[in-house]
Amino acid sequence: MRKHLLAAMAVAALTACSTPGTEPAGGGNADEVTYLTSFSTFGRDAYAYVAQEKGYFKEANLDVTINPGTATVDVLKLVASGRADFGVGDFTATAITVAKEKLPVTTVAMIHQKSLAAIVSLTDKGIKTPADLVGKRIGDQPGSTNQLMFPVYAKQAGIDHTKVEFVPSQPPALPQLLAAGQVDGIGQFVVGVPLIEKAAQGRKASALPYGDVLPDLYGNALVTKKDLPTKNPQLVERFRGALLKGLAYSIEHPEESGQILKKYQPTQDAAAAAAEVALMLPYVRPTDGPVGRSDEFRVAKTIQLLVEAGAIPENSVTSKDLVATP
Repeated sequence: MRKHLLAAMAVAALTACSTPGTEPAGGGNADEVTYLTSFSTFGRDAYAYVAQEKGYFKEANLDVTINPGTATVDVLKLVASGRADFGVGDFTATAITVAKEKLPVTTVAMIHQKSLAAIVSLTDKGIKTPADLVGKRIGDQPGSTNQLMFPVYAKQAGIDHTKVEFVPSQPPALPQLLAAGQVDGIGQFVVGVPLIEKAAQGRKASALPYGDVLPDLYGNALVTKKDLPTKNPQLVERFRGALLKGLAYSIEHPEESGQILKKYQPTQDAAAAAAEVALMLPYVRPTDGPVGRSDEFRVAKTIQLLVEAGAIPENSVTSKDLVATP
C-alpha cells in the first residue's frame, strides 16, 4: 500500500510546482504545519519532539507546531475542520468514528503495528483476566479510545461489556484515582504502566492489553484531512517521513528521547518517559517492512471485526475510506 501511495506522490509531484506548500526540502520558505499528539503529552509521543530536536522537520522544510491532543475523536474533528494539519489517533477508534460520523480524514502511516490500548490496574486488585473486569469500575475519559473499543474487546474476550462500569474521569486524574482506590482500573496505554506505578508510589501495576485479544488491530495512526494526500502529496510525504524518522530514532534511543521530551515539556518525568518509549519498541517495529507501514488485508480485517462486533454498520466504511491510496 505504501508503494502505491509513494508512486502516486511521485506522479503528482511533476505537476505540483505551482501549488503552495509543495516545494521540496530546502526550497523556499518553510511550510507551517500544526500537529496534534494522540493524548496529552507523555513519553509515547516523545518521537514528535525528537523529530523537532534532531532537525528532521527542518530538513524537510517544515516549521512544525506540536500541540497536545485530547483523545482520538477530538483529534479527528480538529484535523477534519482544518484546525490542525496532522494528528495521531487510534486506528480502530478512527475507523469507528469515520464510519459513524463520515469525517473527511484519512490515515497515511501506522505509528503502532499493534494496539497499545489496555485496562490498567494495580496487581493487588486481582484483575488478571478479562473475566475479572465484570462488576468493576474503570476510570476513563468519555469518548476515549479505550471506551470506544471496549465493546469489541469484551465480545472477543467473552464477557458482557454492559457489566463493566466506566466512570467519567479527566485524564490527568486517572493515575491518582486508581492509586486512591476510587476505581478498580483505568483506560490507559500499555506503555503507561511506569507512570501508573510512580503515581501509586511503587505498587505494581498490571495491564490487560486489547492487543492480546485483538492481535490484528493497529495502534495509533497518523491522520490528515481526506483530500490532502491528493492536493499536496509532497507535503504529506515530507511530514510523514520526518515524523517516522523521529519515531525510528526514539525507540532506539529511549533515554535520550525522555530527556528531549522533558526539554520541551518541563513538567514531564524524563525517566518515566524513557520507560514508555522503551516499551513501545515491539509495537512500532513491523515484522517486515519499514516503520509506519500498513497492510490492506489487516485494514479490511479490522473493518470486518468491527462489523461483526456491532461497533459499526455493515458497508459503512471501506479500506479506501481509512487509508490514503491513489
